[in-house]
Amino acid sequence: MDYLSVEHFLQEQLSQWPEARKRFEGLEEVMTRSIGLGQGENLVLQLNPQRIRSSAAATDAPSIARRACFLCPEQRPPEQLIWPFGSDYHILVNPFPIFPQHLTIVSKTHVPQRLAGRIGDMLHLAQHLKGTTVFYNGAKCGASAPDHFHFQAGSSDLMPLEEEWRQHRRETLWEQEALLIQASANTQRHYLMLEDDDSERLEQVLQSILEQLQKLQEEKEEARINLLARHHGSHWRLFLFPRGAHRPRQYALEGKERLLLSPASVDFGGLFICARVEDYDKLNAPQLRDVLSQCTLPAGQWQEFKEKLSAYFSKL
Repeated sequence: MDYLSVEHFLQEQLSQWPEARKRFEGLEEVMTRSIGLGQGENLVLQLNPQRIRSSAAATDAPSIARRACFLCPEQRPPEQLIWPFGSDYHILVNPFPIFPQHLTIVSKTHVPQRLAGRIGDMLHLAQHLKGTTVFYNGAKCGASAPDHFHFQAGSSDLMPLEEEWRQHRRETLWEQEALLIQASANTQRHYLMLEDDDSERLEQVLQSILEQLQKLQEEKEEARINLLARHHGSHWRLFLFPRGAHRPRQYALEGKERLLLSPASVDFGGLFICARVEDYDKLNAPQLRDVLSQCTLPAGQWQEFKEKLSAYFSKL
C-alpha cells in the first residue's frame, strides 16, 4: 500500500499497533536537559530508556552471527506495516522512537551496512519523506544492525545542529554555483556541511569526499561516518561526521564509572540519547567533551582531511 505522507503512514501504523503507539505517546513525557560545551555549542540530553536495546547492542561479529536479524521480514512483528520505496526498500515505523516521527528504511535483502551505491537513494528519501531528516549510521558508528542495510528518518528541527550551524563560524572549503562545502570551526564535533540543488552532482562530490576519508582512516570497507540529509525547498543539505572511536572508553568500564553511550547520527546532531537514568543524571560538560573527543575524528586528522579536500577541489 502507498501512503500520502509520513503523517498518514504513522497514523495508520499506530492505529493498528498499540505497543508502538504507547511508546510514541510516551515521548511526550521524556525528560530533557541542555548542556553547554562552550563556544556556543550545546547538546540536549534525552532520557529514553526504551533505547537501551540500541545503546547496549552487541555489534561484534560473533554476537551478530548468534542472533536472528530483527530487520529481516521473518523476524519483524506481525503488526508492522510496510511502505514500499523504490525497488529495494521498505519504510517501517521504528517501534522504539526518539522522535515524534521516527522511521527505519530497510533494504529488502539482507546485505551489510555499506553506503556505497546508495547515496542517491538517501537523497531521494530525504526529498520524499517531507518534514524529516534521513540519517545513516555506519557499521562501526552506532548502527545496531550492521549486518542489514538501513537508513533512519526522524522529525526535522529537533536536533540542535542546524541552529548551531547558523550561529557558528565555519570555514568554506569549496563553492561553485549552488554547491557549497563548509567545515565546522572551534567545535567539539568535527563535521562538514554540503549543500546543493543538483542531487547527481552532490552524490558525486560526497562519494569523492568519502573516498578521501576512507584513505585517511585506513579503512578497508568504508569510511567511518555518520551522515544526516535533509531536503529544503529546492536543495539538499548534508552534515557529515567523520568518526574516531565507535564507543568511548567509558562504555567498557564497570560500576559508577561506566557510561552506556553509543553515539550515532542523532547524538552528533546534538540530541544525545541516554538510555539509563544514572547516565542522564551525572553527565556534565567535561564528560561530554571527553566522549566527543574520542568519537569524533581526532584534531590532527581533521586538519589533514580539510587540507586534502581543499587541495582536491582546487584541481577541479
